[in-house]
Amino acid sequence: MRALHLRRATALVTATVVLGGLPALTAAAAPARSTASAAHHPRPTEVRPVPLQGAVNVRDLGGYRTDRGRQVRHGQVFRGDALGRLTDADLAALAALDLRTVLDFRTPEEVARDGADRLPAGLAPTARPVADLGLYATTTAAIGSKDPVKQRELLGDGKAERLMRDIYRTFVTDRDSRRQFAATLRDVATGRTPLLFHCTSGKDRTGWMGYLLLRALDVPSPAAERDYLLSNAFRAEADRKVREGLRQSGYMEDPGLLVPLQEVRADYLGAALDQIRRDYGGFHGYLTKGLGLDARTLAGLRARLVR
Repeated sequence: MRALHLRRATALVTATVVLGGLPALTAAAAPARSTASAAHHPRPTEVRPVPLQGAVNVRDLGGYRTDRGRQVRHGQVFRGDALGRLTDADLAALAALDLRTVLDFRTPEEVARDGADRLPAGLAPTARPVADLGLYATTTAAIGSKDPVKQRELLGDGKAERLMRDIYRTFVTDRDSRRQFAATLRDVATGRTPLLFHCTSGKDRTGWMGYLLLRALDVPSPAAERDYLLSNAFRAEADRKVREGLRQSGYMEDPGLLVPLQEVRADYLGAALDQIRRDYGGFHGYLTKGLGLDARTLAGLRARLVR
């Protein structure tokens, strides 16, 4: 019984760390609520977050300017983190978005562990699982060991960063991942909007999808990258609480080892873009050859989302 409790507790804290859920530690382990701001991760004023109590990284992808000076429409595509802990007030806020489609990039294991999306009446999520390349298993082993030496062996000396870069490369190389991202772009192009896509943290799979969409709409790369990096601002306080909870509960002597897994970084995105150059010669080749999108689909994206 004690071993079962330990496995469940380990899975719970890992869920909050690896794939970015909100802190869900026991009351004894959780630090006091803080009002500290993420001043070192400023949020551009044009970004429109969707304030929710049960999720921290839900926002509108509209408002960005294309390289021709046009603007991405607001209220059509949203990106987010896990939606399983939404409150009744959150459901009302989501209902006000008039969503037609919700796409979930989490794996079946994540959904079973964290729970299905909680959505307004009449909405059901569409599963679009994208694998994590062993991220969850690696971090489970590290946290569950409670052993500082093993944790450093698994995550220290640049290992966590290398794992993250490898995950981003698989967004480009893995056929199933490409299929899920392509299907999402087709959903937008064929009018299944307003649409929200999400994973658990809303930063890696969701961040890559957001970057792809903005670039497909001819938003310049620096602006699309800025949107990708904004997850650090929206997640900063929740992630800090998780690290402090792990330290106080005795799971980790050095929870800073988890920072590379909790953050998004330009070099993670750069790993995927480098893979695109190697495999497809450039971004357009990835869209057309890697994702199999034809000119009609790409034109449909711009027609629906750019004004």
